[in-house]
Amino acid sequence: MDTLPFRTATPVELGQLTPAMLRDKLAGPPQRALPYLGGAAVGGNLDAQMTLGQWFLAGHGLDRDEARAFTWFKHAAHAGHAGAANMTGRCYENGWGTAQDGRAAAHWYTLAAERGSDWGMYNLATALVLGKGLSTDRRAALAWYRRAARLGHAKSLNIVGGFYEDGWEVKQDAARAVGYYRQAAEGGDFRGQFNYARMLALAGHEADAQRWIRLVPQTANAPFVEKMLAFLRNAPHEALRRLHAHADAAVHAALAASPA
Repeated sequence: MDTLPFRTATPVELGQLTPAMLRDKLAGPPQRALPYLGGAAVGGNLDAQMTLGQWFLAGHGLDRDEARAFTWFKHAAHAGHAGAANMTGRCYENGWGTAQDGRAAAHWYTLAAERGSDWGMYNLATALVLGKGLSTDRRAALAWYRRAARLGHAKSLNIVGGFYEDGWEVKQDAARAVGYYRQAAEGGDFRGQFNYARMLALAGHEADAQRWIRLVPQTANAPFVEKMLAFLRNAPHEALRRLHAHADAAVHAALAASPA
């Protein structure tokens, strides 16, 4: 068990707290929460171990420490925690606190997916599409994306929409693609919002398309925003080119609203 670089609450201290009192302490400022989070993690609480790993990875309330994050994720993952198994896979995929290892990442994504983690399903499916640590298998990938989509996973909903739009492993079906894009957009996925806006514009529903395209810059990363603007500016369809002005205005509004 990792020796933590801060004081942890003792079993006696933790035992004096009701579940509601513990949740209240963990929801407070990091420095107030850390002793209780650490105590619960050391005491074997798998959710606490997962959260502690996330805090170490993000540097939330303590120094960023990828190696410690990996240790806590893997500890909880070995004990059966689905989310921790997914994060262990992320550590192997990205080299966070351990050497990069695509096969190990795929192994942990598989365990996470089989345990019911929507993110594990998404990451396993992506590994299958890209052939990262596994043989490429788009049909199996689609099955996992669909399972995550049924759980409401917005990114997976968007990708299933892409399978239907492009006719990958399924019969091409624009109407079903639009339905998945709509669900992804409503779930907050910026790629889903873009794809739904794009399809709405092409179908002549430009007012609705403009409303959705304005949401994209609020959560999209800079490379995606740049590609979106270039695509709309140079699109062969006039309806998409008209959408560019609304997307560009939304980008400037988001930049103006962001902290300096």
